[in-house]
Amino acid sequence: MNILYQDRRALVIDKPAGLPVHPGRAGGPSVEDYFPQWRQGKNGPWLAHRLDQDTAGCLVIALKKSFLLEAQRLFAEGRVQKTYWAVVSGVPGAREGVIDQPLAKHTKGRAWKMAPDKTGDAAVTEYRVLGDNGAVALVAFHPKTGRTHQIRAHAAVLGHPIIGDAVYGGGTGRLHLLARHIVLPLDPPVEATAPVPEHMRQLVEACHGTL
Repeated sequence: MNILYQDRRALVIDKPAGLPVHPGRAGGPSVEDYFPQWRQGKNGPWLAHRLDQDTAGCLVIALKKSFLLEAQRLFAEGRVQKTYWAVVSGVPGAREGVIDQPLAKHTKGRAWKMAPDKTGDAAVTEYRVLGDNGAVALVAFHPKTGRTHQIRAHAAVLGHPIIGDAVYGGGTGRLHLLARHIVLPLDPPVEATAPVPEHMRQLVEACHGTL
């Protein structure tokens, strides 16, 4: 597991796409398999937040309980600075903007997704197009709230679902979504930047993105 940042309080790891943070019902590898080698003392470590299984990039792991509580407070207050990179289908007409669309979980049979719903939880995402090749675009998303699947759902709301997102209309294949950068405003700050994963490199380069 590639460690992007480390001190006595925390780690920021580069979570591979496809690796869940928790063990699934059927078993299999997860981020928690690495906890014993990161443990300091009798307790921990702990996940400070979550990433979807198919999302790659920055994941914060608390090594101390005091850090975990502080990080959870910062996430809850919306003070953590998060930047995601996504390759989306098509090119947004506005090169930057704000998606302010409440989301709610909609279930159909065993399947579920987050969908626009005026009765749902507030969800706000800023975005900026970093480059495009006419067919797809590299977009930086800055979520201001922390709803489940927020970026995936808001990309679909924008009319440009993320490549490889079968749930929200971006087609099949691997999800082109990266938790690119994170900053926890502490003293000293916890900050890390994740590299572009191999499965995203071709399209990121096609959009003139900086690797």
